[in-house]
Amino acid sequence: MSKFKMTRRMAILTAASLMSLATAAQEIKLGFNGDLSASPSAQSGAAGVLGIQAAIEDINAAGGINGRKLTLVIRDDQSQPPKSIQNMSDLIDNVKVAAVFGPTNSGNALAWKHIPNQKKVISMGMIGGGTDITKGTGGDNYMFRVSMVDREQVAGLMAYAQKAGYKKVGLLTETTGYGAGGLKDMQEIGKLHGIDVSVAEKFAVADTDMTSQLNKMKAAGVDAVAIWAQGTPTGQLMRSMEKINYFPPVLSSWAADNITFYDAAGKTLAEKPIFMRTMVDPSTPKQKQLFDRTKANLAAPSAFPFVVHGYDAVQLIAASIRQAGGTDGEKMRAALEDLKDPVAGTMKTYNKPFSKTQREALTASDFAFVKWDAGKLVQVSDPVIKALTSADFKR
Repeated sequence: MSKFKMTRRMAILTAASLMSLATAAQEIKLGFNGDLSASPSAQSGAAGVLGIQAAIEDINAAGGINGRKLTLVIRDDQSQPPKSIQNMSDLIDNVKVAAVFGPTNSGNALAWKHIPNQKKVISMGMIGGGTDITKGTGGDNYMFRVSMVDREQVAGLMAYAQKAGYKKVGLLTETTGYGAGGLKDMQEIGKLHGIDVSVAEKFAVADTDMTSQLNKMKAAGVDAVAIWAQGTPTGQLMRSMEKINYFPPVLSSWAADNITFYDAAGKTLAEKPIFMRTMVDPSTPKQKQLFDRTKANLAAPSAFPFVVHGYDAVQLIAASIRQAGGTDGEKMRAALEDLKDPVAGTMKTYNKPFSKTQREALTASDFAFVKWDAGKLVQVSDPVIKALTSADFKR
């Protein structure tokens, strides 16, 4: 090869390399940090990622954000807090993401929520519902969420209990951060309604026999039980009810919508609990279109709300980047706290969903009461629910 040709080839390769680096520098990197493989809630994490990816595809197809394309970097934390902390530091410090979505499990968010606040990088929750995840700890708060919230669910369930005339509600919770947070919320909000919530029992996620705890509920004469646990242990709890033929009215966290609950409980027992979720079936054109795009990759149709939450979470982050004029974390936070324009999501149109103190884009008034019926999730609209008003949702 001649010296001229070699020099020319090197120049072309150098130019191509520089163009590649320039393109990479223009990309806006987003991160996902959550369980995709380990816990009963892993299918929810996978569904959330589908929603994030769909939103990124749509934004990029429309030209990106100010000409910059979005990319997603995924980290599976395997439901382990130490792994989740490591992932969070890696995504922020090494990958240099503009925002992080997730996690799947509330306890993991509580383990690392100090990191986004210290690093001034937005964390947009779209699965884990732990009440304390988005609470400030002093200084600027970079934790936001578009998903179910435990305390908002509890506000709905305890309003139902009070309206139904239940005077004494027994509390059954798993021994995780998720269960502990739910127990605290149920005790506090139950008391606001004048409900006796003094009877409380716990069980491990891997337990398969909760008859001892249930016998204590039975002996205490509770009017109903409220369960705060992931899908599989909630299903095992229903099996334990069958063992002793004890079936009080059951109120549950939205983990009962998970196919792992249905599989563990079985068709008949799965129909016992009433719970809340953000939606039942895709109903609007936007929701139906998104469902058709993602249904082939869902573990079960019941996981679709997490697709919606992931999709809308990206749209909110995109709106903050546009308003901030870039990916500076402080400017993005300020933008989210005062979004000038409504954001058209798949769940709803978000009109100033956040503020300096409000970190939840969805509240109890956005939720529906749901149960399983003949293998499908259906909305419940009994006389108790029809009588509820927004004033009944005490917090």
